[in-house]
Amino acid sequence: MHRFVLLLYALLVLPAAPALAQESEPTRSAPPAPIEESAETAAADEAVAAATVPPEAKSLDELLQIVRKGFKEERAANQQREARFRNAREDQSQLLADAKARLTRAEDLSQRLETTFQEYELTLAEREATLEDRLGSLGELFGVVRQVAGDTRSNFQGSITSAQITDDRDAFLEELGKKKELPSIAALERLWFELQREMTEQGRVIRFSTPVLAAEGGDKQVNVTRVGVFSALADGEYLLWDPDIQKLRELNRQPPPQYLSTVEGFESATDGMALLAVDPSRGSLLSVLIDTRSLPERIPDGGFVGYTIITLGALAALLALVRMALVWNTSRKVAAQQKTSSADTGNPLGRVLGVYQANREADPETLELKLDEAVMRETSKLERYIWLVKVVSVVAPLLGLLGTVTGMIRTFQSITLFGAGDPRMMAGGISEALVTTMLGLFVAIPLVLLHAALSSNTKRISDILDEQSAGLIAQQAERTNA
Repeated sequence: MHRFVLLLYALLVLPAAPALAQESEPTRSAPPAPIEESAETAAADEAVAAATVPPEAKSLDELLQIVRKGFKEERAANQQREARFRNAREDQSQLLADAKARLTRAEDLSQRLETTFQEYELTLAEREATLEDRLGSLGELFGVVRQVAGDTRSNFQGSITSAQITDDRDAFLEELGKKKELPSIAALERLWFELQREMTEQGRVIRFSTPVLAAEGGDKQVNVTRVGVFSALADGEYLLWDPDIQKLRELNRQPPPQYLSTVEGFESATDGMALLAVDPSRGSLLSVLIDTRSLPERIPDGGFVGYTIITLGALAALLALVRMALVWNTSRKVAAQQKTSSADTGNPLGRVLGVYQANREADPETLELKLDEAVMRETSKLERYIWLVKVVSVVAPLLGLLGTVTGMIRTFQSITLFGAGDPRMMAGGISEALVTTMLGLFVAIPLVLLHAALSSNTKRISDILDEQSAGLIAQQAERTNA
C-alpha cells in the first residue's frame, strides 16, 4: 500500500517540476523588462519557486488536495507570467520606436552640422586667401624677422657681451622667434636696438664686475676686462666664455708665455695704445693653444727609448760642462805660465817646464824624449772622457731612430687590430716615433757642439805645450853646440 502511494506521488508531483523549469527558461531569454517591473518579476518568481516545494502528505486525501492546490497555483502563476510577457513586449516595442526616433533626429543633426562645417571651411579658405593678399610683402617680413631673431639669439649666446649685458634680450629674441603673428613696431625697434648695441660693443674695451666660474669649482666675483667680443681678461689671465652655462670661466691652463705676457700690461693701461694678443675666433684658437702640449708634456710619449736618450744626454752634457770648466781653467793657467819663467806645477805648461829644468844637463835627444813624454802625459789628461761626449752625440740619433722604428711598429699593429678608421688609435705609435727622433736630435746637436769646443780648446793647449817643448829643445841644442 505504501509503495502504491509513493508511486502515485511521484507520477503526480515530479512532472510538475520540469514544467515549471521549462516555463522559467523563456523568462531568461525574453527581452529585458523595464526597470520599474524588475522588482515585481523577482517577487513573482520567488513565489513560484516557493510554491514548487510541495508539503509533506500524510494520506492519499491530503496528497490529492496538495496536487489540486498545486495545479491551481501553477495555473495562476502561468497566467501572471504570460501577462508580464505581454506587457514587456509592448514596452520593448515602445522603446524601439523611441530609439528609432532619436536615431532619426541625430542623423538630421549630423547632416546639418556637416553642411555647416563645409560652409565654414569654404569661408575660412576665402578669408585666408584675402588675408594673404592683404599681407603682401608683410608675409616675407614675418619670416625674415623670425629667422633674424633666431640667428641673433644664437650669436648673442656665443658672444662675450652676454657676460656684461644681463637684461632680458635672450628671452625677447626667443619669444620673437616663436611668434606666429606679425611682430609689432615696438618689437621691430627692439630687434634693431639689440643688433645696433651688439655692433657697438664689438669695438669697445669695458671693465665690469661679474661672477666667474673658478677652475676648482664655484663662482667668484671678479673684475673683468672685455676686449670687444674677442677676449676677456682678469688678474693677468685669459678667461673663456662658455655658451652652455652662459658664464665666463677660468682656464685650467693659460696659453704660452708669448701671449700671456701681454695681458698684465694691457690691464694696467689707462689710456693710449697697449699691446694684447686677441683671439679673432672668439675662443676657438685659445682652446687650441691650451690643448697644445708643450715639449715636457710630450716626453712621456717617447717611452723607454726617450728616457734613455734623455739620461745619456744629461750625463754627457754634465760631463762636457765639467770638462769644459777644467779646460778653461787650465787654459787660463797656461796663459799665465807663459808670462813667467818660473815653473808652476799647478798647470801643464809649468809641469813641462819643470821636466826641462830637471834635465838641463841632458843632451838634446834625451831632453826631447823627456819633454815628449811630459807633453803626451798632459795631453792625455786634457783629453780624458771627451770621447764619451762624442759617443753619446753619435748614439743619441741612433736611439732616436730606434724609437722611430718601434713607434711605427706599434702604429702598424694598431692598424692591423683596429683598422685605419680612427686616427687616435695610431696616435700613440706615431708620437713615440716622432718624439724619440726629436729627443735624439735635441741631445746630439748640443753634444756635437760641446765636443767640438772641448776638442778645440784641448788642441790649443796641446799646441802650446808642443810649441814650448820644441823651443826648449832648440834652446838646449844651441847651448850644447856652443
